[in-house]
Amino acid sequence: MSAPTRASDLELISSRRNPLVGRLRDLHEARGRQQQQRLLLEGTHLLEEALRLGLSLELVLATPEWLGRHGPLVAALDSHTRLQPASAEVLVAVATTRSPDGVVAIAERPALVPGPAPSFVLALDRLQDPGNLGTLLRTALAAGVEQVWLADGADPHAPKVLRASSGAALALPVERLDGEGLRQRLRQAGVAGLQRLATRAGDGQPYWDLDWTLPTVLMLGNEGAGLAAELAALADHCVTIPHSTAVESLNVAVAAAPLLLERWRQQQLGGTATPAT
Repeated sequence: MSAPTRASDLELISSRRNPLVGRLRDLHEARGRQQQQRLLLEGTHLLEEALRLGLSLELVLATPEWLGRHGPLVAALDSHTRLQPASAEVLVAVATTRSPDGVVAIAERPALVPGPAPSFVLALDRLQDPGNLGTLLRTALAAGVEQVWLADGADPHAPKVLRASSGAALALPVERLDGEGLRQRLRQAGVAGLQRLATRAGDGQPYWDLDWTLPTVLMLGNEGAGLAAELAALADHCVTIPHSTAVESLNVAVAAAPLLLERWRQQQLGGTATPAT
């Protein structure tokens, strides 16, 4: 690996009318990402994560100030990566955030590489909010989830999802499906011996009473409508998070944290559920 051409040798882009600006802005939308098969990474942290994961970077666009502060990171770029200095005004034009930290990048979409049969899966049904999805993916990675099955809803590679996940969306194998595709995956999981868990507000089994160290699929539903009835019907167990009646239900990203991390907790304790009292 060798570093790209020095930034000082490259011409600064200062006009918002530059064709590159339009191409980067197209990556704000799902259609543009699909057409180009590329992602927009915003900020130093996502760039660092992409390099750590070995993703192919086509372009890094940065202000001279950012380049001056991040020499080692620039030196870590592959020789095939185009390094392009740009003014702060151009960075604002191509970013989705109001105050970009000085760098954006174009990366190839991560390929879904077939791996061994998973023993811990998160199945998401029509999640709409990018912030919720990003937070969920970050928690899933922390909890040791091996695959994510995502039926419709928000794009896991949207810039807001990538930021909210702190790069977890780049590291996790996420498979996009439609409703029928998710149903098929859940049926196959049952045949393969994975317990399928659905969340239910109020009348499910307390989540800590189950053995989460078993091969498991956790199903979570849409923020408003919840889990589709045809998916919930495939569940082997319905679980709930007991809480005060002051609220009817919990935000899906908040609810996911204790559920996903219960597996980790039980593994540390030797694979036993909390006895019912």
